[in-house]
Amino acid sequence: MLARRIIACLDVKDGRVVKGTNFENLRDSGDPVELGKLYSKIGIDELVFLDITASVEKRKTMLELVESVAEQVDIPFTVGGGIHDFETAAELILRGADKVSINTAAVEKPGLITKIADTFGSQAVVVAIDAKRVNGRFVVFTYSGKKNTGILLSDWVREVEERGAGEILLTSIDRDGTKMGYDVEMIRFVRPLTNLPIIASGGAGKMEHFLEAFRAGADAALAASVFHFQEINVVELKKFLKDHGVNVRLEGM
Repeated sequence: MLARRIIACLDVKDGRVVKGTNFENLRDSGDPVELGKLYSKIGIDELVFLDITASVEKRKTMLELVESVAEQVDIPFTVGGGIHDFETAAELILRGADKVSINTAAVEKPGLITKIADTFGSQAVVVAIDAKRVNGRFVVFTYSGKKNTGILLSDWVREVEERGAGEILLTSIDRDGTKMGYDVEMIRFVRPLTNLPIIASGGAGKMEHFLEAFRAGADAALAASVFHFQEINVVELKKFLKDHGVNVRLEGM
């Protein structure tokens, strides 16, 4: 069985790592290059860099900053935010990203998923899906959680797999930054809909939350502030998960 992955997320705004609650009230969490270098050394399995205001501000991802982070890390590195076209995705991969994560552009131009997958392989395409409950149903949102697309989560999950995505980054807007735990109900809802790996995102506050996400069907669990502010030690987290029957990588730790 494949090892479950622990992923650190760098939400970047104006060149700094930030973190908020429900996608709002952002606070500074540090320098992305220094944090990336740190996480690469302490046992984090993968790193995700998200330029969280690029789509809202209708601009491209910060290419030079991405390149600087890529030079400092030796773990798989995913970049997202502001990827509106194939050329930007290709440029990011050339600058050092192992994968690109597309969200708003994937919804607005679904063919972009297929074009990136056909060129670089499905493993290079992560489709990020931000969803929340609307009238009792899970609905997809874009533009950093600001726009209700009206698309049902179930329909979109099936479509992104058909179009060639290699992985789904599933963020619960309801749980984002709350530290109340991952949205286990959402993970369990999505798991039978797709064969793609699911990265759970939004709500991590303690080690038990990671265990709950994996038991619900997640293949990876992403967190930000609990790592940025050293509220959870990565080595201790992995040992805790291992003790509870979760297959995680411990080599070199």
